[in-house]
Amino acid sequence: MKYHSMILIPGVLAIAMGGMLHAEDAWWNPAWTQRQKITLDTGTGAAVLSEPAGCATVLVRLSDGNFQFAGAREDGSDLRFIAADGKTILPHQIESYDNLLNEAFVWVRLPEVKPAAKETFHVYFGNTDPAMPAAAKPTEAFDGDTTLVYHFSERARAPVDSTANGNNAENAGATAGSAPIGSGLRLLGAEPIRIPNSKSLEWKQGQSLTIATWIKPSALQENAVICSRADGNTSLRLLLDNGVPVIQLADVRSQPGAPIAAATWSHLALVADGNTLRLFLNGTPYASLDGSLPALTTPVTLGGAATEAPGTSLFTGELDEFSISATARSAAWVQLAAVNQGTSDAAQRALSLSAVEGEGTEEQSKFMEHLSLFRDIAGNMMFDGWIAVGICAVMIVIGWSVAIRKFIYLNSIEKGTRVFLKRWQSLSTDLTALNPDDTSSVSSLGGQIDPADQGLIEKSPLFHIYRIGSEEIRHRLDKDNNRVQGLAGRSIQAIRASLDAGLVHESHRLSDGLVFLTISIAGGPYVGLLGTVVGVMITFAIIARSGEVNVNSIAPGIASALLATVVGLIVAIPALFIYSYLNGRIKNSLALMQVFIDEFVAKMAEFYRPPQEADPTNSPQ
Repeated sequence: MKYHSMILIPGVLAIAMGGMLHAEDAWWNPAWTQRQKITLDTGTGAAVLSEPAGCATVLVRLSDGNFQFAGAREDGSDLRFIAADGKTILPHQIESYDNLLNEAFVWVRLPEVKPAAKETFHVYFGNTDPAMPAAAKPTEAFDGDTTLVYHFSERARAPVDSTANGNNAENAGATAGSAPIGSGLRLLGAEPIRIPNSKSLEWKQGQSLTIATWIKPSALQENAVICSRADGNTSLRLLLDNGVPVIQLADVRSQPGAPIAAATWSHLALVADGNTLRLFLNGTPYASLDGSLPALTTPVTLGGAATEAPGTSLFTGELDEFSISATARSAAWVQLAAVNQGTSDAAQRALSLSAVEGEGTEEQSKFMEHLSLFRDIAGNMMFDGWIAVGICAVMIVIGWSVAIRKFIYLNSIEKGTRVFLKRWQSLSTDLTALNPDDTSSVSSLGGQIDPADQGLIEKSPLFHIYRIGSEEIRHRLDKDNNRVQGLAGRSIQAIRASLDAGLVHESHRLSDGLVFLTISIAGGPYVGLLGTVVGVMITFAIIARSGEVNVNSIAPGIASALLATVVGLIVAIPALFIYSYLNGRIKNSLALMQVFIDEFVAKMAEFYRPPQEADPTNSPQ
């Protein structure tokens, strides 16, 4: 019995582990043809959670770099988020989905977020069935303790509550288009946003509460009200006093800490546990105040007090992702929200998407990945960068046009030269066999050239030089219509001078247009560098004006500026190789012409001797 048990236990463990692995890899529903694994990293270098965060709603940012929008429906209605067990459907809410800009913000509720761990779940998409089952209600993306969530994705309308409680605001504010998550709320220091009381928003004495939001002050004001709720002398306010976040409970205020900078986004969270009010800044404890939440049923206001309070001012700046929970969220929950919702490098490491899996999908090749990156970079390029790229494009068109034309020209003359040299070998043994007075005899090399090859050799620069030499011989043998039998040394030198002049003309014809390639080689990198320098200057000027200093605000501008230099090098490098190749072929042609001139002059001097020179064969013995 003991022996059988020893055999059975490893088998059971193997089956159990195999079942776990199978559940991890099992496909949730075959009607959804594609999926991607999502990893939430709460360990070191990412969210860095030291304790459980409990039930949390995390933000999944979808972009062209991590998600295939072409595989999903235009409105993202086929998105489904499935837990690691391959069965549990995770509620989600789409804040925005743009398949033209390839950008989406989706909120997904996770039942439990553990510390220092890597938790995985999947996003499924690619269902084309018109009868596709509906997803869970979007309001289920937030747990029952969440009483209000404003995404501020409405435009020219009052903020709408994204939970099932329906705590909508009464009045609208301006829209901010550059919030950390899609669009935000811009407060101009006029009328605050008023949220009417409801049963879910009633505060009881000493109850737990969490208020979280992102803020971006336009300037550092004195006692600017971010959020307020008051009833006579009973009040709770979240202030920003010259950049210092402050909790004010009635007339008592928390101790000030280090101020935040103007024109930068910061995450604030106020947590009340019944005994203490704690304030978190960017996920870390910032200030605290002894006391409990007062009982209040008055409206909640954003950006100012419902009634003018002495010593306070209206907040001028932007807000994003304002939420209220009827529970005291843990420090880990606040830390996760601050990291996950932000745009830092840690946010990208905390939640990442793997490659696409499923039917008809393959991992993109490195080349295609690079192309998609270049497309994203080009999308962020500024006007000055496009000017540099346009100039480089003109240089490419002109340079390549010259190169193609020169390739065709060199190929044709080299082909004609080969035919000419083949016939010249027999003619060069006796130039006197050529009748200089007969132009057809000269053109056909004494009748050796077929009519089919005549047009081909006439393109050869050697043939042009040969024609010049033959014409010069004809003039000197028939000077003043008095036929002579030979050429003097002075005549031969004159003929060589004419041949050298022909060589110069042929050299100009061969090199014609190469200057455009040299301009591309020398000017392309400098034009691209100019576009890069101007683009970097503008990027830093924008950063200085907005005050946002992070990788996501700097990287797109710098990358698009550097693209101008890349385009300049793309102009110069091929032009350099093409110029070197063409120049080498031209030098070979010129060297061949020089050799032909020397040979032609030598043969001419040999076969057209002056009459006074005796024939060596008849010299006396």
